[in-house]
Amino acid sequence: MNPAIHRPATVTIHLDRLAFNIDMIKQHLTKDKAFFAVVKANAYGHGAIEIAKKAQACGVDGFCVAMLDEALELRHAGITKPILVLGLTQICDVPLAIEYDISLTVTSLIFLKEAQVHIKKGRLKVHLALNTGMNRLGLQTKEDVITFEQGVLEMKNIDFEGVFTHFATADGEDDNKVKQQCRLFETLLSVLTTRPKYIHLANSAMTLWRETVETDIVRVGIGMYGVNPSDFALKLPYPLKPVLTWETEISFVHRLKQGESVSYGAKYIAKQDEWIATLPIGYADGFRRALGTQSVYIGDEKCDVVGVVCMDQMMIRISQPYPIGTKVELIGEHNTASSLAVSIGTIGYEILCGISDRVPRIYVE
Repeated sequence: MNPAIHRPATVTIHLDRLAFNIDMIKQHLTKDKAFFAVVKANAYGHGAIEIAKKAQACGVDGFCVAMLDEALELRHAGITKPILVLGLTQICDVPLAIEYDISLTVTSLIFLKEAQVHIKKGRLKVHLALNTGMNRLGLQTKEDVITFEQGVLEMKNIDFEGVFTHFATADGEDDNKVKQQCRLFETLLSVLTTRPKYIHLANSAMTLWRETVETDIVRVGIGMYGVNPSDFALKLPYPLKPVLTWETEISFVHRLKQGESVSYGAKYIAKQDEWIATLPIGYADGFRRALGTQSVYIGDEKCDVVGVVCMDQMMIRISQPYPIGTKVELIGEHNTASSLAVSIGTIGYEILCGISDRVPRIYVE
């Protein structure tokens, strides 16, 4: 989909804020920890290539993505730092990973055995995922880890580069689950006879709130974009700046009379005469229908969304007949991704990732 450049609606990505966040997080890391920037899902809606280029210039040590296609996109854009694919990859695509020097997540020795017929030259770098409580991917018994290591060390074309796990509750107030997962991770690691280059377990939440955790890599995603991983459950330990802002303009203004309705289903009915403005943004752009109970801002004025959010447009109640072209903040100083998310029972990640490709991204320093 081509971005809608002939419509007054843009997402602005503040690369100076990204640089600030990377530097701030790095200041709180010991020198033995590598900073891997997580740029999966189009860098959480920020634009993977532009974010990765800036992050590489800021001195990050590597990148994490969710799938091989995202890794290849970075390589084709000139990203040279190490890249780890956190999701699983098809066996037939192993040659691509080797050709472009991309590390893959694996969860079984069977995968590597079946991959042998596809490896004609070079070595495949792999990170073994361990399931310590997320119950999404990974080996979870000492016997399975022993069997995997014995097998992988016999494969000369496999570089057993790393072992990792992922936490289910690192962004919450209760540490019990985190401690339980840490203990299981240590138990599973204890049966290894050789130490891979990277042993890692720190996502954004672990990186921010548990600085002393032992890990060779910190996998920093949402925190790098200046958003609190917990939204509001935990206070950030140091300041971070939201990298993304979202703005549009008023496209139409009219006077709504008492008793008249707005939008589909006629669910909003005016209790008195009021001014209504139309914005050229809808749920197809990522401003979800559920956000129809929330507000946007004109300067410091809070303006309630009224009626059902349409696919391509939405209506707001305004205090006066503002001129066509008046700027309206959707995400910014007053409305954060977290505040919008919590208001409808979701998380900041989903709000950011949900902004569609037809909203142009503008990059500023």
